[in-house]
Amino acid sequence: MKHLLVIAALLGTSSLSACAQAPQPGAATAKPATTPALAKNDVAKADSADGRTRQALQALNPQIQIDYVGASALPGFREAIVGGQVVLVSDDGRYLVQGQVLDMETKNELTQGSPALAKYRRGLLDSIKAKDRIVFSPPNPKYTIDVFTDVECGYCRKLHSEIAEYNRLGIEVQYMAFPRMGLGSQDHRDMISVWCASDRKQALTDAKSDKPIAAKDCKSPVDMEYHIGQRLGISGTPAIFAPDGTQLGGYLPPQQLREALDKLAAAGQAGTPAGMP
Repeated sequence: MKHLLVIAALLGTSSLSACAQAPQPGAATAKPATTPALAKNDVAKADSADGRTRQALQALNPQIQIDYVGASALPGFREAIVGGQVVLVSDDGRYLVQGQVLDMETKNELTQGSPALAKYRRGLLDSIKAKDRIVFSPPNPKYTIDVFTDVECGYCRKLHSEIAEYNRLGIEVQYMAFPRMGLGSQDHRDMISVWCASDRKQALTDAKSDKPIAAKDCKSPVDMEYHIGQRLGISGTPAIFAPDGTQLGGYLPPQQLREALDKLAAAGQAGTPAGMP
């Protein structure tokens, strides 16, 4: 799943192994609730490459939220994290590149493979406390994955129907809520009921099996997790993140997911489960 916010609208695509998020009213024009002010050193160095990158992006869309600007592995370009994804902007602020950029010598992908993007995602994921997650874990997990889920999505249900096999393969699944139909929807209300249940794990399993959901209300983390999912650039569910913050896409069969995690670990990009706050 890729989600790029760069000009005057949200441009999103969903993988074939994920359920797409419903269009959100006003998503393209609404001002972010926490748009950061321009950093003091950017003001002082308005003609720096970082400053020109910020100015160029904000000239395209003044409402844009820029979470990071820094050096890029592509010579002559800076990288910026916008809408949970990386875009590249030339040092003079004239050219913008979005999408995958491959270094043909090293075979590394420079945007989705950006270390700054993984660090940004990991920081957001770690802001969600353990008590606000629904966790399915084997006795001694080798890997912990963060999964934004929805009770209605077919691929989310498929993943959950195989939860025992993920656990058998040493994968701990930590669920966060992402009601893809949007806040205020029946989907949203159902997920609040799940997170407010006395037995969240059973309530989530029942909801994904089309069993009746007992309506409940409480001070739930559903809205908070949904907003964090948006900042991560999620455009569909399930959205799976590796221990280092690398996004692994949508649904992956248990053995394929384990192989992907092993490959990341072998490359030094993932490891044992990240500690929860």
